[in-house]
Amino acid sequence: MSMNSRSIVSGFPSTMGDDVQLNTTTLIRHAARTHGDREIVYRTNDGGWDRYTYAGAYGRIQRGANALRSLGVGPATRVGVIDWNSRRHFELYWAIPGLAAVMVQLNLRLGPEDLSYVISDSDTSVICVDESLLPLAEAVAPSMPSVTTWIIMSDKPMNEIQTSLPNAHHYEDLLAASEPDIDWPEVDERSAYSACYTTGTTGRPKGVFYSHRAIYLHSYAIAVNVGMTLHDCTMLITPMFHGQAWGLPQAATLMANKIVLPGRYYAEDTGALTDALIAEGVTITNGAPVIFLPMLHYIETLEAKPDLSRLRMLSGATEPPLPMMRGFKDLTGAETVHAYGATETTPLVTMNTYKPSVLSRLSPGELLDLKRKQGLPVSGVDIRLIDGDGNDVAWDGVTQGEICVRGPWVTSSYHNMPAEDLVDRFVDGYWRSGDVGTIDADGYLKVTDRIKDVIKSGGEWISSIDMENLLLSHPGIAAAAVVGLPHPKWQERPFVLIVPSGNADVKLDDVRAHLSSAFATWQLPEAIEIVTEIPRTSVGKFNKLLIRNEHAAVYAGAPVAD
Repeated sequence: MSMNSRSIVSGFPSTMGDDVQLNTTTLIRHAARTHGDREIVYRTNDGGWDRYTYAGAYGRIQRGANALRSLGVGPATRVGVIDWNSRRHFELYWAIPGLAAVMVQLNLRLGPEDLSYVISDSDTSVICVDESLLPLAEAVAPSMPSVTTWIIMSDKPMNEIQTSLPNAHHYEDLLAASEPDIDWPEVDERSAYSACYTTGTTGRPKGVFYSHRAIYLHSYAIAVNVGMTLHDCTMLITPMFHGQAWGLPQAATLMANKIVLPGRYYAEDTGALTDALIAEGVTITNGAPVIFLPMLHYIETLEAKPDLSRLRMLSGATEPPLPMMRGFKDLTGAETVHAYGATETTPLVTMNTYKPSVLSRLSPGELLDLKRKQGLPVSGVDIRLIDGDGNDVAWDGVTQGEICVRGPWVTSSYHNMPAEDLVDRFVDGYWRSGDVGTIDADGYLKVTDRIKDVIKSGGEWISSIDMENLLLSHPGIAAAAVVGLPHPKWQERPFVLIVPSGNADVKLDDVRAHLSSAFATWQLPEAIEIVTEIPRTSVGKFNKLLIRNEHAAVYAGAPVAD
């Protein structure tokens, strides 16, 4: 059966320049030429900050492309990058695809086995690695004979760097020896400009290769839906090594935003991140609640609260808790913008903005609650909700179905995946997300769970996501993960891991009482466990597979009969 049964109808020929290719070089070249004095602020290796301009960056990008070409990089060459959100990483975002090569995003949070698989499966032959990440590169290098060239990125001279990497070059030395100008090729817009591999908890990572056309159109979609203008300042908090930082580097460059690159940081290091956000006048940023919540807690300690009323914080990965959204709004004026997407979708699928009709109809409390939903589909993306038989379900805000997506920046295949394995991952040209959700009469998508994470109890479904988010509104709970565990009578029952706030003493009865405001008695968990940390995947999501495996026997001894 064909995965895509659509037919394309040709009409009367146009007179437009449809042969002018949409590619990434157009974006950076325009930004440098027309807005060359615009600043790019970046974190230095010693934890300080420095800055240069689009014109300065473009000069280094051209030299970088010439340097890569001198090492044999050309059309279709796969070039890996192992780096933080640095200025060199930003430069490679343009230098590599500008040669019609492919920038392979290497997730530095992957273990050596998965990282080796990604390098091998993508047939990456050149890798650029930040000096601080040399141990990771050196761990995989012996098993990667396909990698012929390594480029070390550092402020130190090469003679001060110790490495076991074969055929290693120094990025800054290469730039210094390269020509300052380049005659860029006009790259076919259907060529892959970059690749990213999914990081699920089951099976091998799956390769998604993004076209120039896809990221070009996606950049406009981000800019329009965020409301970007030339007066914005964008800080890239989401890692640039995964999902192209949600396409924000390209969108910010399209709109010639001032850009802030925070380099290497950790969740517990959000003080410096927040200080920079305030000092640089950031108006757009992206991240997840696991980063935004510590930033809010830091702001709460400041005697003078900053005015962040122009700031839009794109929030993904997990649903932003109501206290977090309310806290940012009340303390600083910043708006949390819930969005939805995936590696396979570049990633923008929906963004939560208020339609005029809901603004006029809903109360302030109802509008805040609406922000918990993933939002409205953006123009260019088509969404279906299907049941287990492949039938479309009603958009009534209640009926659940699997979220399926099609669009010009949504993948229609996976790299190197056999055709027989692709059949279950696509339906009529739509990518099957594996997420369960509802869409209400206003068109707002609400993700209720992953198909593999929804709790199936006594023939009914319980949303682990809704339960987690309600738990986070409990003052004694800092983090909570909910999974379904095997039960001899009910098939599955909810089980909760809780990280308390401070010295809070959270009991099962407290949890059940708190959840009873939104969940029926039969849906409430019979077991919880207090922990200091909840295991997460390489992209910061709860590792529910590991949680289920480690606690599989919790309900094993439960009675089968009442």
